[in-house]
Amino acid sequence: MSKIRVRYAPSPTGHLHIGNARTALFNYLFARHNDGEFIIRIEDTDLKRNIEGGEKSQLENLAWLGIDWDESPENPGEYGPYRQSERREVYQPLIDQLLMSNLAYKCYCTSEELEAEREEQRARGEMPHYAGKCANLTPEEQAEKEAAGLEPVIRFRVPRNTSFAFDDMVKGEISFESDNVGGDFIIQKRDGMPTYNFAVAVDDHLMKITHVLRGDDHIANTPKQLMIYDAFGWPRPTFGHMTLIINSETGKKLSKRDESILQFIEQYRELGYLPEAMFNFVALLGWSPVGEDEIFPQDELIKIFDTKRLSKSPAAFDQKKLEWVNNHYIKAMDLDKLTELCLPYLIKAGKVEENSAPEHKKWVKRVVSLYQPQMSYAAEITEISNLFFQDQLELDDAAKEVLAGEDVSTVLNAFKAQLEAMDTVEAAGVLAAIKAVQKETGVKGKNLWMPIRVAVSGMVHGPELPETVEILGKEKALAHLNQVM
Repeated sequence: MSKIRVRYAPSPTGHLHIGNARTALFNYLFARHNDGEFIIRIEDTDLKRNIEGGEKSQLENLAWLGIDWDESPENPGEYGPYRQSERREVYQPLIDQLLMSNLAYKCYCTSEELEAEREEQRARGEMPHYAGKCANLTPEEQAEKEAAGLEPVIRFRVPRNTSFAFDDMVKGEISFESDNVGGDFIIQKRDGMPTYNFAVAVDDHLMKITHVLRGDDHIANTPKQLMIYDAFGWPRPTFGHMTLIINSETGKKLSKRDESILQFIEQYRELGYLPEAMFNFVALLGWSPVGEDEIFPQDELIKIFDTKRLSKSPAAFDQKKLEWVNNHYIKAMDLDKLTELCLPYLIKAGKVEENSAPEHKKWVKRVVSLYQPQMSYAAEITEISNLFFQDQLELDDAAKEVLAGEDVSTVLNAFKAQLEAMDTVEAAGVLAAIKAVQKETGVKGKNLWMPIRVAVSGMVHGPELPETVEILGKEKALAHLNQVM
């Protein structure tokens, strides 16, 4: 068996979408699991849609995720160039070969003529398709049209009454009838650029791609690509079409217009999600390991990845699950590294000065440590740690309800006296003080802890109370107490 070679072939028309990241990641895992090669190819023939920096953004975010590759535009191998816009000299002889063998022809139909044809077909209840108006032009007719200034496209002659079948790695046997692909399709545009279906088939063959793993929105493209393979007598790669990713809340296909979910890797990166967590989470979108575990380091995912476990059902994108996965990695993260990750968000929010003193940064580290067990992503630190950076408590209805309790005044006065008597405020001393309040007042449990928590932090729920008081410090804790008493 030849060495497995797979590719991820983005268009530089935007940033790295979750769905595209999954395609790249599955190809990467498949290649690395089988000691194969993973190639990046840029499909940039649609020049009007390409955006400045699109290619760079794609590659930077793939690298951030922890994905590496063997060949690319910046790291070429023997099958380059790796940008389709630089491969015209590769495509043109093959286009000419199809023209010479009458497997393709020049079409001079204008966009207005084509639209009129489609309208007539719709009016007759037919599926719009190209009916072959230019399929049998004589050389004289072609010369006449070109003399009139008409630039042709090149169309591929679709075989009639022919079935095109392939064994999909995910979905099993799939078959298409050639008469249902919409007629003879364009393989070269008027500007000389090849179309997607022609270029991708040529590139996959010449780059010796053995397996094509991609989203199932590409299934309809597959028969056209098979026709190109067969026209040249080339062996076909093995195809695998991964199921759609859907919004777990709505059950609908993940759409870039769906603003209820962040859908680009860069957005998660900017919020302080961890790349290893994103890698882990995306790997589980449409693939499942054996067993119940859901947390896997990258090397383990490479070891256990098996295409037989690619799901036939849509993959649900669950934002809460992503937060849970990221929280797992944050809890295991080195505190110094987590603090460095959190600092830019606190600085941007105006809570910490950029050039603050080392002692203050040590205090910030203690704040971060307090929230490390509950933090879902780094940017969250600015909101959840707010009490440490504000002078006045902000009480919601639940907090006000706690402070209206029967024994609250007794408990808070006793705790305030304990706090005032402390020379050094440390968590162990605060815990001892709360126990002393219990002994003094006879109040215990929720009626003891909740008023103190709300009076000190302004919140009904939060991190460990003794540690919260210690990090707040005596002066600020007393100020908060005085505010509510």
